[in-house]
Amino acid sequence: MSAKQEAKTGFLYDDIYLRHLTGAGHPERPERLTAIVNRLKDKGIYPQLRSLSPVRARKEWLTTVHTSEYVARVKNSWQNGIRYLDTPDVPISQDSCEAALMAAGGVLKTVDTVIAGTIKNAFCAVRPPGHHALADAAMGFCIFNNIAIAAKYIQKKHKLPKVLIVDWDVHHGNGTQAAFYDDPTVLYFSVHQHPFYPGMGAASEKGTGKGSGFTINVPLAQGSGDRDYIRIFKETLQPAAVDFDPDFVLVSAGFDAHQDDLLGGMKVTTRGFATLTRIVKDVAEQCCGGRLVSLLEGGYHLEGLAASVEAHIKVLI
Repeated sequence: MSAKQEAKTGFLYDDIYLRHLTGAGHPERPERLTAIVNRLKDKGIYPQLRSLSPVRARKEWLTTVHTSEYVARVKNSWQNGIRYLDTPDVPISQDSCEAALMAAGGVLKTVDTVIAGTIKNAFCAVRPPGHHALADAAMGFCIFNNIAIAAKYIQKKHKLPKVLIVDWDVHHGNGTQAAFYDDPTVLYFSVHQHPFYPGMGAASEKGTGKGSGFTINVPLAQGSGDRDYIRIFKETLQPAAVDFDPDFVLVSAGFDAHQDDLLGGMKVTTRGFATLTRIVKDVAEQCCGGRLVSLLEGGYHLEGLAASVEAHIKVLI
């Protein structure tokens, strides 16, 4: 049996993700994915993974998080002469909508593959990223909220009631938090720099109504590193997650807290990201048979990003 047949970790990628063109000087650029794929091939990791190809997300799943009006606006944006979605930091090109649909849809297909037992877990090398996207607006490099859509899909399509979302991107995932702020069936945990873009994620933001207590924000000062993150994951995330007892674990895997990422200003190392991955993987193995899918969010220093993804995937394997 070949290595690919024996693979237990999936890797979602497609060249369509390179065709979301953001323009010269934009940090969220196609080269991010090229750096990741090249690193995995150079280090001999790629053949150990089960390659997954995306499909286009259907409207019925997009609208579990986004309004129908917003979905239509995104789909018609290029033809209508729109070159920036809602904010100047979300420039679009001719194929941006297709890339966004394939990012969201690819994650859903990956979820299907994990739940079918074909693979145990997976990493989705997608762009555009998603965790800032709101129900009716693009924001912060994000068009569709890939991880929020995936959580709704797990619940509605696969009838798995409880989903844990872990977000370690250096920026707070305001869009994801908003999608589940009153929802006790999704535990959203975010560790992030604060104060920082997008200006949310204070420790006092804990959810509302029935969802009160199911949002956990851990704000950190600029310059925080491995020791801070690992302590928080062990002392705060792990017990809360095990108590919640999820049926599926999703990770907003942004790597912009890496020590070489000047946009983030944090000090996490590749070894640190590996340790965070191990803690979250342990939760998934303890609670839900190891069902875990991580999605690329931020990370803009190409070498640091690629090395961090390699470390992350090596733990998943």
